[in-house]
Amino acid sequence: MEPTDVAILDELTLTVVVDNETDTLSSVDPGVPQLPETASLLGRTPPGREFDGHPGICVFDRLCVACHGLSVLVTACRGDETRTVLFDVGPYGQVWLENAERLGLDLSTIETIFLSHWHADHSAGLPAVIAAVAAARQTAGLVPPVVDLHPDRPDQRGVLTPSGALALLPPEPTVAEIEVAGGVVETHGEAHAVVGLLAASGEIPRLTDYETGLDGHHSIRGEVCEPDPLILDERLLAAHVRGRGVTVLSACSHAGVVNACLHATDLVGDLPVDVVLGGYHLAGRSMEQRIEATVGDLHDRIRPRIVAPGHCTGWRAKAALADAFAPGGYGPSVVGTRYRLTAE
Repeated sequence: MEPTDVAILDELTLTVVVDNETDTLSSVDPGVPQLPETASLLGRTPPGREFDGHPGICVFDRLCVACHGLSVLVTACRGDETRTVLFDVGPYGQVWLENAERLGLDLSTIETIFLSHWHADHSAGLPAVIAAVAAARQTAGLVPPVVDLHPDRPDQRGVLTPSGALALLPPEPTVAEIEVAGGVVETHGEAHAVVGLLAASGEIPRLTDYETGLDGHHSIRGEVCEPDPLILDERLLAAHVRGRGVTVLSACSHAGVVNACLHATDLVGDLPVDVVLGGYHLAGRSMEQRIEATVGDLHDRIRPRIVAPGHCTGWRAKAALADAFAPGGYGPSVVGTRYRLTAE
């Protein structure tokens, strides 16, 4: 892709449908375009009671459920055109479906389901989610959803632990299962446009000397289990909101979140980085050695307007990022929250 191929958006909304953490009580700094889950519920739930002229709205029974995984609904607007992409689905179809209902999502609007990489905490919910989206689109008289996949699919993956045990993720959904669920599969190993408004990467270049993949990671194909620390099938999504710059969706940042940001600007153009949302994968003893260098490069080299770490980032890295970017530049990804980026 060339930067000129990427649309300039009037608005981009990111809705976190699945993430590791729930937090609907923490305050949001001025200037951070983040809407907490409770605020969204209060705005769209009818009152059930009234006390001294104050509407009583029951929201705490409608909060989303957190689990180890990630899924973000991406809604891009340009003029009168609105397009919707689902970035990953998380590990459990039922969790995604229940959270989508609590968030009031219209499943029929989802045109493309984009899988960042083959890891079950991002992919295992695909059959159930695709089936629900396909059914909603059929009811609305719309074509089935496209499922955008990397062609290099392993059967299963895991991490070799210091104890010597291989901690396995569940097996990956098969392409046949995805098609039976109602998805129209497209495979892309190179950069390409998604719904005409977003940029998807291919392999993310490794430019820093410390972002060297996931230590101990293995991929299984058939009966062969091999070390695979680089996870070269991981892809990111990027967007350009007018006047704000480049938004980066990096699901796990196995290539490194700094490398992801550098590549996103290659895809979209030499613009300031706006929001960096997703997993920064700085959790675990070996990965935590990279926190200082990563936070330093993000702060001094990338200089994003907002860091929105979630999923696999880890609390140590989140604390370091908050120390570097708050107040005003830190709005962590938590389930049920929305980021609304409007053109300036």
